[in-house]
Amino acid sequence: MKKQLSLLAVAVALVGIAPAFAETNWGARAGSSADLSSAPATRTRQSVNYNKYQTRSNTATYERQDGKNIYYTQPANRSAMYKQYASGSSSQSVRTSRSETVRTELKRKYYLAHPFYQPLQGKFGSITDLSYANSGYDFKLNSMDTAISGGAFAGLEGESGSWKSTQFAIKEDFSYGITDKIALVGMLRYEMNDYKFDWKSFDDDKDDDNGLNLFGLGAQFRVIDSADWIGEVSAYFQHQKDMANNFLLELKAGYKVSRSTIYGLLRGWYVDIDGDAYGNGLDASDPERAMFIAYELDDKAFYIEGGLGVFSVLDEDWTLNVEGIFGHYDWHNQFNIKGEIGWQPNDWFAWTVYAKASLYDSADDKNLDFYWYQPSLADVDAGLTKIGKMDLDSTQEWSIGTRVMFQF
Repeated sequence: MKKQLSLLAVAVALVGIAPAFAETNWGARAGSSADLSSAPATRTRQSVNYNKYQTRSNTATYERQDGKNIYYTQPANRSAMYKQYASGSSSQSVRTSRSETVRTELKRKYYLAHPFYQPLQGKFGSITDLSYANSGYDFKLNSMDTAISGGAFAGLEGESGSWKSTQFAIKEDFSYGITDKIALVGMLRYEMNDYKFDWKSFDDDKDDDNGLNLFGLGAQFRVIDSADWIGEVSAYFQHQKDMANNFLLELKAGYKVSRSTIYGLLRGWYVDIDGDAYGNGLDASDPERAMFIAYELDDKAFYIEGGLGVFSVLDEDWTLNVEGIFGHYDWHNQFNIKGEIGWQPNDWFAWTVYAKASLYDSADDKNLDFYWYQPSLADVDAGLTKIGKMDLDSTQEWSIGTRVMFQF
């Protein structure tokens, strides 16, 4: 499809269909991408935030048998930022005898996989996300337009099949702490996408799209960070090549319980689409033709999603993050769940693996406009022609990935 459909779209008389293929949460994780963590165009996992933990222990001095003292002190606010007690080998232990009392100091870490992560003043953060995503749905072509029924498209009536999209992507989020509370974020994503109309009665139509498809800038502001609470406000601009500009606002708030943070989030964004419609589509070369399923005939969209999550320190070096999100994505609603387990052996490096899947999607039973272009058919106009309605069913979307994180 690449640029061809955009040129063909100019000739569509009534609605001027110009294809904008889906990013994260664009429809049933449609067309040219299928990123499940996150906000549109944002490989969401766009998680370039994390929490600070305050110690609640008091300063104490313990006398040893050799006459030296061991100090266990509450750190100052700056040094306590983003640190979390870990259990396991570095947890507190006390040994008492008639002659000595010894207490080991609790180890603290900057957990880079924390959902509230952002670097302190003068520090840099890097998150490299490598992912594989799959999305699709079954369809059936019904309600053929009377203006073209019985013509070149008569054989398509009642035809069924499935739309399938797969994506390999690598995304880089790079952040810098201007102050301890304010950080700037930049992001890039390279994608390798494959699309397919898997028809029941005739050969499949396939297309692919590879390249650097997203860049963005943003800022994070930590509005509160006490012994019990943490809160953050973030704003981002993202440009999706040949698709849309996205303006995103995100609010997060968390409560610290033992070695965990329970948090809620709310995201909203405005999508300025390049064209007059957005949905799924592709160009086929043999024979030459183009197909397009339109989600909406509009040049803008509004998305909102909210959810709950928990981040826990399982052991000194291991963490777990579970998150559930419900979103309204302009033409459909979806609920998905994500789990991520992380390993961090020191303060400057972390590695995680994650999986995400949709458990509910209202795209099922939707009835969407279907367009076709094929110059070899004599009764087809010069551009995309609406030929009927597509009934959707069995919508699914999932992704797996790994993240490598550094702070320096």
